Parts: sequence; C-alpha cells; structure tokens
Amino acid sequence: MRFTRSFLAASAVAALSAGATTALASPASAAPNTTPQRVCGSGYKTVNSAAVGSLGTVYLTYNSANGQNCVATIRANPGTRLDMSAWIYVPDTEENAQDDGRFTSYAGPVYVHGKGHCVDWGGGIDNVYVQVFGSNCGALKEHRVTFTR
Repeated sequence: MRFTRSFLAASAVAALSAGATTALASPASAAPNTTPQRVCGSGYKTVNSAAVGSLGTVYLTYNSANGQNCVATIRANPGTRLDMSAWIYVPDTEENAQDDGRFTSYAGPVYVHGKGHCVDWGGGIDNVYVQVFGSNCGALKEHRVTFTR
C-alpha cells in the first residue's frame, strides 16, 4: 500500500509539473514548426521568399553544390489540413515541379535544376496564392502577383 501511495503521489507531482511547463511554454502555433532548410535539405540556402498573405511564406532556396532550386510553402500557424501548394518552373528548359494537396504544415519540397536560369515559382495556402515570375535573373526585375480565389 505504501508503494502505491508513493507512486500515485509521484505521478501527481509529475503531471502537475508537466502541466505547469506546458502552460508556461509559448503556443506551438506561434511559429512555424519547420524551416526551408529542414524541408529542402541542409545544403539549400534561402535566396528569395514571398508572403502568402498572413498565412505563411513561400521560400525559394538554392544549393550551389548541385545547382538545384527548391521551393517550399510553409504555414505561419500549422494545424488542421488546408489546401496548399508549392511549384517552380524554368522557362528556358521547361523543367517544372509541383506539390499540392491538403497539408498541416508545409507543401513541397519541389526541385528543378536552376543554375544560370531565371525561375518562376510560387505557392498557396487555403485560398491565397502568390506567383513570382522572372526571379533571380540578375539585373532583371521580377514580377510578383498575389491573389485569392
């Protein structure tokens, strides 16, 4: 009986401690649970980004070791599944990749070989979409479009 009481008391203290820690911690939805580098890979560096309204951000990353671009759309507040997308297109080579579906945190990664090429890319969360055309072309100015459906 003494063991059971001690065990129950210890369990109660542990539960209260866990509850207090959880109550003091910031909410999980306050920040994304991932980064473009976690989604695309450690060799990828963010070279451009575009806000998807207040819902999140689409990231264009590049890996100089393999010449690959990667796009990922990451939600600001992960949670219930929403329609999301990430896409990239290289006009010079017509290479493209896309990922769309219902996701809790991010869409992508999608990859194309982009070394020495301009790229078009974008993504969406729920009903807000962003498209970036003529991106990362040196002196040329890119064109951004954000819209809702």
